[in-house]
Amino acid sequence: MRKIGIIVKRGVPAAVDAVKELLQLIDKKKFKVFIDDEAALILGVKGYTREEIPSKADLIIVFGGDGTLLSVARLVGKKGVPILGVNLGSLGFITEMARDEISTGVLDEIFSGKYHFEERIMLSADVYRKGRKIAQRTALNDVVINKSALARMVDFEIHVNNQYVTSFRADGLIVSTPTGSTAHSLSAGGPILYPTLESFVMTPICPHTLTNRPIVLPDKFIIEIRIKSGKDVYLTLDGQEGVPLKVDDTVKIKKADFKTKFLLLHKRDYFKILRTKLKWGE
Repeated sequence: MRKIGIIVKRGVPAAVDAVKELLQLIDKKKFKVFIDDEAALILGVKGYTREEIPSKADLIIVFGGDGTLLSVARLVGKKGVPILGVNLGSLGFITEMARDEISTGVLDEIFSGKYHFEERIMLSADVYRKGRKIAQRTALNDVVINKSALARMVDFEIHVNNQYVTSFRADGLIVSTPTGSTAHSLSAGGPILYPTLESFVMTPICPHTLTNRPIVLPDKFIIEIRIKSGKDVYLTLDGQEGVPLKVDDTVKIKKADFKTKFLLLHKRDYFKILRTKLKWGE
């Protein structure tokens, strides 16, 4: 991997400082780098739009938190470029490295092939209005249908693989990948799924009937959600992109045709991450 893309969390000086340190190491290794426009402007080097970088790089290093990494995963999409996350945030469930791990040794591992990949499923969400598809989006963490702060509850009708499941009222509904099971779904009472599982979980948000519980489904299933009633309802992807919904709109959610590929430099201890981030045992 000689061509490295670098994408930096916007408005964080510490992220640019970390990139500066990495560039000094890359210069000695003669890697070719493609830095996003905003960071490049501060560093005084040639920059590239974020949209350009996945087509040019063999690897994308992301400096930021999980939110920045989620946006890059959607940006990469079906191009399949592996991503290495450097955590500058507070949580870091899916970023691989800490800020202080940037070193010559890390680059040596990349250059010598001492790494492996971990693939994570993504979700594809299509919005249909009066039988016509009006939007298509992807997500690495979750697809969420929820109401605005002052709106009333939303009535949902759920089908899975063309079979009627149930109708219920709730503040919202989350369809989460295993990667996203420790995000919004967890706060709504959903289970933690091991991140490489081939499944997803459907979690109601504050359902009117307490018997409406989270359900884990095989990732080969297709979920259809129809909005029976509700105002100011939105579809959100990874908490970062939104599509306004209307009554009788249908959202069809399934596994995307591609996966996100993370580059791992050492054996990942997922249970240690859970203990640390969720403060188990304290």
